[in-house]
Amino acid sequence: MPVLLSRYAMATRFELVIYGDDPVRLRAAGEEALDEIERVEAQLSFYRSDSEIHWLNSRAAIAPVKVDPRLYRLLKRCAELSEMTDGAFDVSVGPLMRAWRFVKDKGAIPSQEELEAARAISGMIHIQFDDDALTVEFDKPGVEIDLGGYGKGYATERAVELLIENGIDSALLHGGTSSVTAIGAPPGEECWRIAMPRPFINEGGDGLVDLKDSSLSVSAAHGKSFEVDGRIYGHVIDPRSGLSVNKTPVAAALGPSASLCEALSKALMVNGGDWLTVMNERFPGYQAWTHGVPPHGVPPSGGTIRNPGYSA
Repeated sequence: MPVLLSRYAMATRFELVIYGDDPVRLRAAGEEALDEIERVEAQLSFYRSDSEIHWLNSRAAIAPVKVDPRLYRLLKRCAELSEMTDGAFDVSVGPLMRAWRFVKDKGAIPSQEELEAARAISGMIHIQFDDDALTVEFDKPGVEIDLGGYGKGYATERAVELLIENGIDSALLHGGTSSVTAIGAPPGEECWRIAMPRPFINEGGDGLVDLKDSSLSVSAAHGKSFEVDGRIYGHVIDPRSGLSVNKTPVAAALGPSASLCEALSKALMVNGGDWLTVMNERFPGYQAWTHGVPPHGVPPSGGTIRNPGYSA
């Protein structure tokens, strides 16, 4: 029988399934992995006043802030991904999230003045890195880093690393069903079979993704949203225009890295399906698709898409 564990963190429910011969050892490894997710949340949370990101956001416009080496590497990686996604993925969207009232609120359309003010202090151009001192500095007051579009995948990655270090070779971890990582396969099976959301299911298809030693991320506009005059405004914001994304309601990415999959699914929502060919060139080994668009990219080892596309 598998060991089943769960934990509430990062405003979502993480669930973990582990197979093996020693339930006590499996449970201990699983609890350690879930503890790691909580540690990542404590460091990266945009909302917790005691997090390292909150400290950075409150101080970095005053003077350079020295950060934990692992966090420094994470932020540098996010800066690289911003460039590689043509600015569609950008963790400096904190001011825009506030302008749209998505920070501890239900959301509302900002005024043009509010939007322009937020855009003026958004963008990785306002964040400076010192590789020797491991410091981060903002060039303007009000700049804020929000890792909400990356942190869950990163936390999943850290947890899975611990599971593998502890000798786990068959497990599945998901955060809110939108970020899923598979280690190996269940006993007697070739892979883990993951059900996809309705928009990705072809007529008559089973809507399943096969995962083995791979990750899947699904992003959707309706995760946090509000409606005005019949239009849905979601929490995924285009960092370049400051506007709520409406090119595609849902996007997914599959590949070896959970954090990169999460970044790519967000970038696809912002850039739309036309960007899939560019993504394929820049991120070899990753496969991605949007609502109604066939998947692009080379399927990573252990990951296959059985029923891409959409049929109403």
